[in-house]
Amino acid sequence: MNAIVTIRLATRDDAAVINEIYNPYVTHSTATFRLEPFTLQERQEWLTGRPSEHPVTVADVDGRVVGWCALTSFRPRAAYSRSAEVGLYIKEPFHRRGIGRALIEDAIARGRAAGLHAIIGGCCQETAGSIGLLKACGFEQVAHFREVGYKFGRWLDVLFFELVL
Repeated sequence: MNAIVTIRLATRDDAAVINEIYNPYVTHSTATFRLEPFTLQERQEWLTGRPSEHPVTVADVDGRVVGWCALTSFRPRAAYSRSAEVGLYIKEPFHRRGIGRALIEDAIARGRAAGLHAIIGGCCQETAGSIGLLKACGFEQVAHFREVGYKFGRWLDVLFFELVL
C-alpha cells in the first residue's frame, strides 16, 4: 500500500463514518452477529465516555477514514476488567492492504499501556480473513463454539482467539 495510514483515537464526530463502515457488515455478512444496523445516536453514545482501556481508533488514508478498531469489555464482571475484546472493520476496497494489521497492532499496544492482560477476538468460522489476521498478529485459537449464532437463516460457529499480553 502506497498511501500513508494514520491511526488516531475516534471522536464522536466519527460516528457516521464508523456506521458507514460497520452497518454493511450487519446487513450483508457474518462478520458480526448484530442483526440491526446502528443508528447514529446509538453510535455516538457508544463512543462517549469510554474508559481509557477501551479505546476506539480509526485508520485514516489520505484524509479519509477507511477502518476502525475497538477494545471493549470482554465480560461485565469485575474479575474480567483486565481483559478486553477486539473488534475491527475495514471498508471493502481497503481489505488486504495492511490496515487491519496496523489497527490490531495499535490496539495491542494501547491495551498493554492501559494495563490489560489479555485480548480476545471472536470470529464467525466463515470469516477467513479475520481469522488469518488474528493469527498473524499472534492470537491463538482457544475455543470453538458450535452453532451459537443464527443469521441469514442458518446456524453459525464462533471461534475465539486470545493474545496474552
